Amino acid sequence: MPDNFKAGFVNIFGAPNAGKSTLLNLLLGERLVIISPKVQTTRHRILGILTEPGYQIVFSDTPGIIEPKYKLHQKMMLQVKSALEDADVAILMHDISQPIEEFEAISDFLKLKVPTVLLLNKIDKLKDKSTIEPLVQGYKDRFPKWEILPVSARNAANTDQIMPLILKALPEGFAFYPDDSISDRSERFFVGEMIREQIYALYEEEIPYHSAVLVQAFEEKTTLNVIKADIIVSRETQKMILLGKGGSMIKQLGINSRKVIEEFLQKKVHLELFVKVRPKWRDNENYLKEYGYN
Repeated sequence: MPDNFKAGFVNIFGAPNAGKSTLLNLLLGERLVIISPKVQTTRHRILGILTEPGYQIVFSDTPGIIEPKYKLHQKMMLQVKSALEDADVAILMHDISQPIEEFEAISDFLKLKVPTVLLLNKIDKLKDKSTIEPLVQGYKDRFPKWEILPVSARNAANTDQIMPLILKALPEGFAFYPDDSISDRSERFFVGEMIREQIYALYEEEIPYHSAVLVQAFEEKTTLNVIKADIIVSRETQKMILLGKGGSMIKQLGINSRKVIEEFLQKKVHLELFVKVRPKWRDNENYLKEYGYN
């Protein structure tokens, strides 16, 4: 390991749909975490590991900060808390079009004590680009100790300036993971997340928020992987929507999911999906543990 090697945890925080997962995928150069325009897509803390000759950054995508309404939400906020405790550098993301007061509520909740980079995201959505500079200045006046940068994670605008800011604040130390690691999560975990991402893409209203995915079987064979997964919902009516008329929707979900899973695994996949009703699973401790929300 070279002298002056840097290593540390760089954890990403923000409101739901601020662009945290899009940013992580961009910084890693890998489509590691699922994304959706719908809020509350990220439910787990997911580590993404970037190792280069002079440094190793352990990025952490965290659930969007919300007021918990269910035990599921409480579990999600506990993962935000754990990310606060081990952060060496914090990245905060905020939609630049949203009020500064909304962001102040999040910053007050986080109470960050580590070097912080605030990314004012979604500048591509501002019709009047002349407003960017005064908006950024308002945040600089309010948070003078932070590095503040207007970006578009979706369009990669100004994002080349993020890594130098991180490396400037990253402490010297030894690598936490082997050079070839990209995450602390298993292929099985990512398969479940990819199915859940397709639920967000295919279904409307409450279905994505009432759904969980549990991969029951992941069998690696010579020519293909056989995967069986349960989709959990809260009510029988939701099951009917998931299935669709004559099973049309679940069939389409299977086609969409299999495509992205095969791209991820670089292998043919036989995928079987089953829908099960578990009333009030989002408030049931045993169900939450079974579905990986520890």
